[in-house]
Amino acid sequence: MDPFLTFKISMVAASRCFNILLRCKTTFIFSSSLVRGLGNRVPIPHYRPHNYFTCVHLFCPIVSKIVGNYNSLATQAARDDEGMADEFLNQILATYRNAPNSSKERCNAYVHKLCKAGNLSTAIRLLQSLRDNNIFIPNAYNTLLAAAAERNQVDLSFRIFKDLLVFHGPLTLTCYLNLARACADTNDCTALIRYVKQVSDLAFPNNMIVINRIIFAFGECRQIEKALLVFNQIKGFGCKPNVITYNTILDILGRAGRVDEMVLEFTSMKEGGFVPDFITYNTLLNNLRRVGRLDMCLVFFREMDDSGVEPDLLTYREMIEAFGRSGNTREALRLFNDMKQRKIRPSIYIYRSLVDILKKAGKVDLAMSISQEMNSSTPDLFGSKDFKRKRR
Repeated sequence: MDPFLTFKISMVAASRCFNILLRCKTTFIFSSSLVRGLGNRVPIPHYRPHNYFTCVHLFCPIVSKIVGNYNSLATQAARDDEGMADEFLNQILATYRNAPNSSKERCNAYVHKLCKAGNLSTAIRLLQSLRDNNIFIPNAYNTLLAAAAERNQVDLSFRIFKDLLVFHGPLTLTCYLNLARACADTNDCTALIRYVKQVSDLAFPNNMIVINRIIFAFGECRQIEKALLVFNQIKGFGCKPNVITYNTILDILGRAGRVDEMVLEFTSMKEGGFVPDFITYNTLLNNLRRVGRLDMCLVFFREMDDSGVEPDLLTYREMIEAFGRSGNTREALRLFNDMKQRKIRPSIYIYRSLVDILKKAGKVDLAMSISQEMNSSTPDLFGSKDFKRKRR
């Protein structure tokens, strides 16, 4: 029988016996020889009012023995796993040169098996031994990183991440997201900053790219305070933030509804000598629009224009819809006309949205006029296919 199953059965049996004896109205004493041998499980009656302490006195040695046996089995199992991993390592080293692809597949499957069993320490030892022999298998590392993240093992996750960064090069977004997920339950800010600095040092001279992606990943995982913590420590990493850094932070704050902080950070960005770009202004406008701060939308829309940053079709569409839904059809129409004056070809969605807005506002004649303009311009309007091509 499986030793771990035996341990479970033994613990359940001991627990049931303990409960039965506690319910007895008669008190008991036991011979220590019976406790050791467990050959005779029939208690000897004796009237003493200390059932609980008697039961504890009886079962402590039993449970200790069971737990001791389990620990011994667990230790032996870990040694067996390590022995199997060493044997597997030797097999991979022997076959990799002649069959690298099949060796990688076997390694991926074996690491997946170890992760599923929760034996992550053996998995990382195996992969690092392969790495030391100039065999690096990114997919196996990714599997291990996902497993470490699921178990919130911060130290192991950063070890895996650093190996991937050094030996594999540019990492996928999934790697960054798994790293962020691993940190979900940690409150040790000092350790977190130390880990991120280590990553930054390894990533030089591309460390700012990596830091930006770590900040983005924390934001995607709704770990806003950790994203801000890393952002505020950038100079301590020997790095300089850039426009991408600020755009990322603005979006994280905006999506969290913290638009006042977003605006303050935007001000700090300009004071630091950074020139906002198209993405910066669109981030501000989108997040302010979502919380109904249309007055500020107009301020930043005008600032965008004054700075020489031209809004695009999507910017106009969102602004027109926002003002239209708020009942400010006058501003919606002004933006619509401004868009056409800039030679920005309207989309069919803007026309339909504007027609619907005007009808709801009771401006039926104007809605009909816009509708006729839409119908006469249909061949030249942007549609769904145009947006799909643009995204590609």
